[in-house]
Amino acid sequence: MGGMTAPTPFGPLEFQLVLLRRMADHQPELVEESRRELSASLADMREANRRWQAMVRAPRGRGSLRRYRSVLGEPELTLKRRVGDVECEALLWPVPLWPDLRFEVTAGPGGVVWNEWLVRAPGAAGPELTSVPSLRPWSCTVDEVARAFPPARPMEGSAPTRWALAVTDPGSGQPYVAEFTWGLFQRLLPG
Repeated sequence: MGGMTAPTPFGPLEFQLVLLRRMADHQPELVEESRRELSASLADMREANRRWQAMVRAPRGRGSLRRYRSVLGEPELTLKRRVGDVECEALLWPVPLWPDLRFEVTAGPGGVVWNEWLVRAPGAAGPELTSVPSLRPWSCTVDEVARAFPPARPMEGSAPTRWALAVTDPGSGQPYVAEFTWGLFQRLLPG
């Protein structure tokens, strides 16, 4: 194999770059700052995303849950949950860029991944959300916004890792659409 080098392992650093890659569409300045904090170049971020997409699309690749375990290691915490009559597991991993958050993968019977996103770490205090217009990028998760502004209505996101909630500001009665990437708030649009 003269001259060929083995690819570097794909681990938590590269995974964080994948999360950032999708967030760059809405928050390029925050992504740039975070990328520098990780000592990663723009090329590193693109390469991490390319490798992640190759793993996701590989015809004989690992299943989603096995892929996360191979990239992130064993979860910090595994919780049993019930969704109707079905028992599922929520696996949580730390994400150094966001110490108060965890990357959560919810898996149903047979390890089928139902959801994958950032959530508040158990025991970590979330932000006090009092008005929709005061939401700040990267400050809160889908669940936190939905609980703070009921009845939030889920909407289809613009990509597989994106979510949106239709919410109404309790003070003004104004409707908004809160957009999230990987479960983390990105931007607010008029409803």
